[in-house]
Amino acid sequence: MPVIHIHDKQFQPYISQEAIADKIQEIAHALEKDYEGKTPLFIAILNGSFMFASDLFKVLNIPAEICFIKLASYKGTKSSGHIVTSIGLDIDLFGRDVIILEDIIDTGKTMSQFLPQLFHQQPASLKICTLLHKPEATIYPTTIDYRGFIIPDKFVVGYGLDYDGLGRNIKEIYQLTDQG
Repeated sequence: MPVIHIHDKQFQPYISQEAIADKIQEIAHALEKDYEGKTPLFIAILNGSFMFASDLFKVLNIPAEICFIKLASYKGTKSSGHIVTSIGLDIDLFGRDVIILEDIIDTGKTMSQFLPQLFHQQPASLKICTLLHKPEATIYPTTIDYRGFIIPDKFVVGYGLDYDGLGRNIKEIYQLTDQG
């Protein structure tokens, strides 16, 4: 995988398509074990989690529902610190087993502001599943129940993650080079 350029930044290969597929299969097996006999509701956070959600659902072998909500806090390569909700949640969560699907959890701010809204609806259970986690960037501690990769606090693109709108369609995950 060659170095790529998006806008004014340079990115190097970081996580291969094969490694992502293997990790998603591991997560699916864990979910199947934990939710056997149940029908969980997955809430996928747009825009970034759409590829992760799609690929996870393709290999998940339990009955499940999915809905999407848009929460955003990034502008460029930095979190803006403000959560913007563009598409609301229109499903009743009362008594449901709910799993939030995220592409990446870094500061934890998005989840710290979103989780109270969900707990207010009294789900039977509420778990978080993320493909990527940056523990070094955590400001708002969040319990992550299903985690794909732990990565350093460097900006990444690809596989649903973008840099100012571009890069989401890349099949692998690339990391910002030191040259930027």
